[in-house]
Amino acid sequence: MRYRQHPRTGWELSEIGYGMWGLGGWTGSDDAQTLQSLAEAVALGCNVFDTAWAYGAGHSERLLGQTLRSHRDRRLYVATKVPPKNQRWIQLDDCTLDDVFPSDHIRKYTESSLENLGVDTIDLQQLHAWSDRWAADDRWQRTIDDLRTEGLVRSWGISVNRWETTNVVRALDTGLIDCVQVVYNIFDQDPEDVLFPYCQERGIAVIARVPFDEGSLTGTLTRETQFPDGDWRNMYFTPAQLAATLPRVDRLTSIVPATMTLPELALRFILHHPAVTTTIPGMRRLANVRANCAVSDGVPLAPPLLEQLREHRWERDWVVP
Repeated sequence: MRYRQHPRTGWELSEIGYGMWGLGGWTGSDDAQTLQSLAEAVALGCNVFDTAWAYGAGHSERLLGQTLRSHRDRRLYVATKVPPKNQRWIQLDDCTLDDVFPSDHIRKYTESSLENLGVDTIDLQQLHAWSDRWAADDRWQRTIDDLRTEGLVRSWGISVNRWETTNVVRALDTGLIDCVQVVYNIFDQDPEDVLFPYCQERGIAVIARVPFDEGSLTGTLTRETQFPDGDWRNMYFTPAQLAATLPRVDRLTSIVPATMTLPELALRFILHHPAVTTTIPGMRRLANVRANCAVSDGVPLAPPLLEQLREHRWERDWVVP
């Protein structure tokens, strides 16, 4: 495993982190399997674990807490998130700060996450949705600064709304945000335009999420793919959206080198960019943990292949949670 330095904290973070959304209650998740996979990731050098209170109403955080207690001899970095009070993650233009992140709500869920995780301090606490309309409101600014001063949070981040990659810049201008988490993958290359250069200039860490486009970039989806009732992926891959996605995956698959898998190519594309501090694939099975962690070997993509991947950028107009 290779490591990249968090520009502001100096933390040495594994290039491949662990995204824990799918471990908090997705269909097919199994706690015993989860804990085994988390332990394997630690053994392979992964030290970044990204969870959220919203992932199973604290269930994912509690699973991570068990892993932390089992590996007290390792420095593992914990990132979690404060859920929006109104449970809306998109289309926040008509919402006030009081609707989404009032001060007492930020504090309440930070304290809840501390309890779930079993730690005294959260390394990275993130706001799990955002609108830059609130950026100048000093109430959220005072709250996150107070929690940092009190030693409950070491650093603060914002998880940027899907496909709204510049709807955070004004908040970053405050200097209070140390990290942004953003959707970035072969299809979703928008962060390279404005957000990545901005973060590089100002020493802001970047967590690249959704590296496999919720599963399409694993190459395992077909026209017959169906998810169980209640599975979030039913909202992302509606029949129309799945039909639009699969031909693009087919075209991409045609250029995957013979020595590489599509998921490996997807991760190597993300790691090619120097603005990325870590990427956080979801990993519920041991085989996936091993395959994903193995990508962190320092071998860059060949420039001609990288240029081919540029052609697979996809500007989508989907409305998803």
